[in-house]
Amino acid sequence: MLQNYLPILIFLAVAGAFGLVLLALGFVLGPRRPDAEKLSPYECGFDAFEDSRIKFDVRYYLVAILFIIFDLEIAFLFPWAVSLNAIGGFGLLSMGVFLAILVVGFIYEWKKGALEWD
Repeated sequence: MLQNYLPILIFLAVAGAFGLVLLALGFVLGPRRPDAEKLSPYECGFDAFEDSRIKFDVRYYLVAILFIIFDLEIAFLFPWAVSLNAIGGFGLLSMGVFLAILVVGFIYEWKKGALEWD
């Protein structure tokens, strides 16, 4: 049983060692010339406006969660579209239910005003 996993373990060990060697080379050979400009904090290319510990609006997190949900939707839609011939009508129906649930959630968020940035 372990003989089947030996090539995978060897591959993981070689890949891990290769990654560590490259990180070490970058650390050793990389230039180190820090100045005040490089060490200063910035926000999107500008100087920091306020303290970094300010509270964010909850709507920021709602939009982030919506992005993740619809990103996952695309991740589920691609394999479904590729294998649609193999899964047939049941796959079409199940994806229709999945998309309907997501659309209902999206309409709910829209009606609640989670997408408004007043």
